[in-house]
Amino acid sequence: MQLAQFNVRLRPASWPGQQVSDYALALDPGPAQVTDGDGGYYVNETRFSLREPISRLRIDSRFVVEREALPFYVTAASGPVLSDLRERAMRLPDLSALGPASYIFASPLAAPERDIALWSSGFLSDAMPVMDAGRALMTAIHDQFAYDSGATAADTPPIEAFHARHGVCQDFSHIMIIAARAHGIPAAYVSGYLRTLPPPGQARLVGVDAMHAWVNLWCGEELGWVGFDPTNAILADTDHVFIGMGRDYSDVAPLDGTFRGSSQQTMLFSVDVAPLD
Repeated sequence: MQLAQFNVRLRPASWPGQQVSDYALALDPGPAQVTDGDGGYYVNETRFSLREPISRLRIDSRFVVEREALPFYVTAASGPVLSDLRERAMRLPDLSALGPASYIFASPLAAPERDIALWSSGFLSDAMPVMDAGRALMTAIHDQFAYDSGATAADTPPIEAFHARHGVCQDFSHIMIIAARAHGIPAAYVSGYLRTLPPPGQARLVGVDAMHAWVNLWCGEELGWVGFDPTNAILADTDHVFIGMGRDYSDVAPLDGTFRGSSQQTMLFSVDVAPLD
């Protein structure tokens, strides 16, 4: 690369039940300019430029995070029924990045798909409470789709993964978002991490050792946003580390940008989320 401008979205945004400290981002080689700010949606974004030719770039993001368990009132709740949810979201006077109205409509990587809407209509109904709908949707994806790390790429359309019945967390999250929005549920894409090693006696979750993705559903004014992980069929809880939230992957991609150069590129990554001694 001769010249480059990159956007990195790795610094965790503030989120209930999560406390972050000691965040550090190291870039090698050092950039000519670095600026920190907000992304287009609920995500922190670091922009940096390189003005000297390079053949290799290393990005290292580290932080300490403390997670609290979901409160019982969330895990035991039902929430409003689906027939009321869209109107509730549209009435809410919140135009911030956390306002639910922005997450009802189509987005670049999560456009409406008739086949996904029809499929989800088999187990979702207008009379269903939103928490029950979220659980039903993530369980259906977990049970009917196979996790295959080599089956898709970052630019694979969700409908392609849907028909193939396999994919990764990004695909499953997009499918769930499309289905949820088809039934009036505000749905957001969450970028984050999973605990690398599970607590004693618990199974290792799918999607560790890489960036993970799950879905936030807006479950009414009292519950707000609740995380559903369709890859593992669990609510996002103490094993999940929240980084950012957008309409789909394009809003919270960990790295994107532009560069001048003609060489091919290969991206290698590793993730380690481990408890402190």
